[in-house]
Amino acid sequence: MSSMAYQKGPLAGLKVIEMAGIGPAPFAVTLLADAGMEVIRIERSSGSTSPVGAVNPAQDPMLRGRRCIALDLKSPQGTEVVLRLLDQADALVEGFRPGVMERLGLGPEPCLARKPSLVYGRMTGWGQTGPLSQEAGHDINYIALSGALHAIGLPDRPILPLNLVGDFGGGGTLLAFGVTSALVSAMRTGSGQVVDAAMSDGAALLMAPFYAKLAAGTWRDERGANVLDGAAPHYGVYPCADGKFVAVGPLEPQFYASFLARLELADDPMFARRAEPALWPTLRERLEQVFLSRPRDEWCNLFEGSDACVAPVLSMSEAPSHPHNQARETFMDAGGAWVPGPVPRFGSAERRMPSAPLRDSGTTDELLHLAGYSSTEIGRLRADGIVHS
Repeated sequence: MSSMAYQKGPLAGLKVIEMAGIGPAPFAVTLLADAGMEVIRIERSSGSTSPVGAVNPAQDPMLRGRRCIALDLKSPQGTEVVLRLLDQADALVEGFRPGVMERLGLGPEPCLARKPSLVYGRMTGWGQTGPLSQEAGHDINYIALSGALHAIGLPDRPILPLNLVGDFGGGGTLLAFGVTSALVSAMRTGSGQVVDAAMSDGAALLMAPFYAKLAAGTWRDERGANVLDGAAPHYGVYPCADGKFVAVGPLEPQFYASFLARLELADDPMFARRAEPALWPTLRERLEQVFLSRPRDEWCNLFEGSDACVAPVLSMSEAPSHPHNQARETFMDAGGAWVPGPVPRFGSAERRMPSAPLRDSGTTDELLHLAGYSSTEIGRLRADGIVHS
């Protein structure tokens, strides 16, 4: 289909039903679609727009590669349409609070009874069980409970890492992994299962290396006190003369030597003592003075071609124009806007941008016919307000 990111992607031939929502669940489905999976998105009868508020749906990566149908899910007829579409699907993904799908008559029990091989992916903040499972929350709350928020920021306060850690890293990405894993199992055994993906769980898992360091006694449980949290002078961000920033990360000795050589600091004995945390504030202050002497791009030109691990801190407007991103086609054109393209890359498939979501009467008819409805029945569903468009 033209809506696929990969005509021959590894998930081609599989179909997922997406219950329209916002945040991590649509992101998980985008990952599945980018890998070749066919997506049917069930939207509210009032009509669903972009999960992130984009004016032009074609410019929203969280909607690409979908065929959409708007249903009145408060009616038994609307629920029946979803169940009949499930007959043709391999997976379902939903991101509602626990109990919502059950109240719609579309919980795991009736769905798996109808199709035992179905993979039923559930995305929540706190999980399907536990004392917080019914409480509202957002990314900031989920990562707060995982230890991640405490570890990120300045010594005097945590800093929000956008909503990358909970919603998209610990949430959507792990849900996509869970659904894919369960699909492999279903293909082998014929039995589907429920995938319970919680953002609070996922954020904790992303912290696994740091919990290991904490257990080993090589990580201090405070901000601004460790090599990777901004305390070390050789792993951080520095302002430049033009108000822009460079990111510095020469952790290994050979990279650090290259870094110092380009800065003409190799002969300074103080910089040879970077393993002494007591000297870190002094070394950082020295480096800050150095980087403030030139504009960002001038520094980047100086470090180009070296192993010094220095990179420009690009804005979202700048990133698509960087030569490396252009060479890799990291960003691709979507309706006149640059958005991140499908990743990872699969060697056996042609990589291209999926189409914008398909929302029209023809698509609705196509999906209803797929579910086994006749043209007469489709007309009746429209007349009764069960389907829209």
